[in-house]
Amino acid sequence: MCLILFSYMNHPDYRLIIAANRDEFYNRPTQPLDFWTDLPDILGGRDGQSLGTWLGINRNGKFAAITNFRAPSMVKAQAPSRGLLVSDYLQGDTGPLDYLETIRKKGLNYNGFNLLAGDSHGLYYYSNMGQHVTSIKSGTYGLSNAFLGTPWPKVEKGKREFAKIVSSGRDIPTEPLFDLLKDSRCPRDEDLPETGVGIEWERLLAPMFINSETYGTRSSALVLVDSFNRVTFMERTYLKKRSGDIDHETRTFQIHTFKE
Repeated sequence: MCLILFSYMNHPDYRLIIAANRDEFYNRPTQPLDFWTDLPDILGGRDGQSLGTWLGINRNGKFAAITNFRAPSMVKAQAPSRGLLVSDYLQGDTGPLDYLETIRKKGLNYNGFNLLAGDSHGLYYYSNMGQHVTSIKSGTYGLSNAFLGTPWPKVEKGKREFAKIVSSGRDIPTEPLFDLLKDSRCPRDEDLPETGVGIEWERLLAPMFINSETYGTRSSALVLVDSFNRVTFMERTYLKKRSGDIDHETRTFQIHTFKE
């Protein structure tokens, strides 16, 4: 993922609400949201190249999501796929805190990442660009390609609008959340972060929804987990046509996870 907006233990009916965008090169093979044939307890999209994922949940209620940490000067060419950090957690028996503590000990083997991992008991955050595993408290959060809560324009705008939508009533309106994730407006140059990729790439990567010739937002996802562990997982995948227009397809799964 490249943008994750989420509310945790901050709604009367839903303990976790997620709205997220995955940005990737258009030519990278991807499988859409579904239960995996080889690991049928995992529900998520899948990277067709490394067989990991950016966002997923399993039937026991374990959840994980990852974003890249933008640090171009520190990229390791032979580093393992970061998406496997998500799928390894979802298929294992280790709880989120113990899992992230294990990853912390070998985190520098990977290129920069932010990893969220949780279950029915708690939600935790770790970045291998930092030092500590953090327990997520009740509230609304935004995560992009820097540390959790770094006030990039799309994170601040996303958090503000996301909070308005999810607090508008007991039910969560999904189309307004998808509309928010489709916002392609770019902030002013003076508000852009400086991450070492140059001003043209800073502009391209700055909107919530990215659209360019070779790289952009491939999918948007919503995950709603209520207080009874009933999960609604929606993924809207985007297909860029030769004309430049963008078409989409939406897949929805509803499952009842088991408490661990």
